[in-house]
Amino acid sequence: MEKIIFKRQNFYDQSKFNDLKKILSKVNLIEKSKIYKNFKIKDISTPENYKLDSLLFLNNNYVKKFDKILKILKSSTIHIITDSKDIINNFKIPSYTYTDNINLCYNKVIDTLYFHPDHELFEDNLKKKSNSLISSSSKIHKSTKIGVNCVIGRGVEIGKNCIIKDNVIIKNSIISNDVIIHENSVIGSTGFGFDPRNLSNSRHEPQIGFVYISKNSSIGASCTIDRGKIDMTFFGESCMLDNQVHIAHNVILGSNVIIAAQVGIAGSSILGNNVMIGGQAGISGHLKIGNNVMIAAKSGVIKNLKDNSVVAGFPAIDINKWKKMMIKQRNN
Repeated sequence: MEKIIFKRQNFYDQSKFNDLKKILSKVNLIEKSKIYKNFKIKDISTPENYKLDSLLFLNNNYVKKFDKILKILKSSTIHIITDSKDIINNFKIPSYTYTDNINLCYNKVIDTLYFHPDHELFEDNLKKKSNSLISSSSKIHKSTKIGVNCVIGRGVEIGKNCIIKDNVIIKNSIISNDVIIHENSVIGSTGFGFDPRNLSNSRHEPQIGFVYISKNSSIGASCTIDRGKIDMTFFGESCMLDNQVHIAHNVILGSNVIIAAQVGIAGSSILGNNVMIGGQAGISGHLKIGNNVMIAAKSGVIKNLKDNSVVAGFPAIDINKWKKMMIKQRNN
């Protein structure tokens, strides 16, 4: 994957409440806290992408691999917020906060720290241009063509020779060169994040990442591509999406991925290069799909797939086994 430089402040304003101690004092879900050194919070880290002067949220799923994280975590200006007592008790962490509800704690911290698109105080300076609304802070190359009734949000960058057709919405995204986005698609929309213990249409997990679409890609009509929760949703070069495809937050697509209509890929799944997916197939979240994989139409993928796999059915299995199973069922 190419190295992407993402400046969160281009998309999301930070509030004046960015002092670590002040932020934590506004969150009433903290049971225990140790601050090695107070600092101004500049960003949010993830286990895959560390940044100095930042917060790092770690849930209980990271207990087994936390020793590896700790080796990388050398700076005391990264403050960990976790719901894992094992992490607190078994590792010498210089600066941490323990909470029994990390989801709600994340929501409150991010809502205090950033004005994101789901924040009630979020604003964008949109100006009408050729029957579209375009943010004054967006950067669009002069060779790119924008259709009518489009919305291009703050911080969006669109490269050379792109074609953005009618009624497209692009927010929180960086679009490379020679990309085509067809009618009615939404790029950079809010990902589907919620807490089953606290369901409410007004309480949503803030998504403060972005979308990056590499050059020579094509997005079909009425597709939805969610921005990353903290980091990014990424498309490699020459990805081809048919109409009505949904890509959830944090999904990574390799290069030359071809996806037919009505496919859905759940959050944080990683697809390799040269993957082909038939229509109406579905891929569960947090999976790894290897290179050169072929997934038949209407398949349901619920486990990792190795390089060069060809699968079909639900749950998706080797296509030859699936064919034999179908023949046996019809003969009974």
